[in-house]
Amino acid sequence: MDRYVTGAVIRQLREDKRMTQEELAEKICVSGKAVSKWETGRGLPDVSLLEPLAEALGISVIELFSGDLIRNANRSANMAKSMFYVCPVCGNVIQSAGEAVVSCCGIALPPLEAEAPDEEHAIRVEIVENEYYVSVDHPMEKGHYISFLAAVSGHGVQLVKLYPEGNAEARFRIDGVRYVYAYCNRHGLYRVRL
Repeated sequence: MDRYVTGAVIRQLREDKRMTQEELAEKICVSGKAVSKWETGRGLPDVSLLEPLAEALGISVIELFSGDLIRNANRSANMAKSMFYVCPVCGNVIQSAGEAVVSCCGIALPPLEAEAPDEEHAIRVEIVENEYYVSVDHPMEKGHYISFLAAVSGHGVQLVKLYPEGNAEARFRIDGVRYVYAYCNRHGLYRVRL
């Protein structure tokens, strides 16, 4: 385990709730000195205190456990600001409308950062009838392939999961699409703006 609750996060959340260290301590039945030690990095809360601590701070245990203060700045849920997370163990693809604390297979997942496509990952977008036909000329081998293609508009995400030995292609409704993404299981996430 390389991450745990950090004192800076506890302090920030406590201050956001306008609580003193003593008030937080009283809510979770510990001393004010214990809270002070956590916040200054001279101690860590016992695992048995994580649930009451998270409840007192108004967040989930997984958010507290992540060790980072995550604030979704996309309160209006503009889907064009979607984030993607991919589990390196099982390949699960998770999409959120903004920054989130996401874990899969016991691993905290960072959001993927999209890059502009390079030659190996060029994303081609053509209009066929009333749809975008998206393709990537990329190997689709067991150990190296395009895992998914996605089309994102301000109000929705269309995602097609791809598999080795298939084709790196998909069709998406045009419907206000702003971005097209391709995820290579070895090299990461690529994005083009339409």
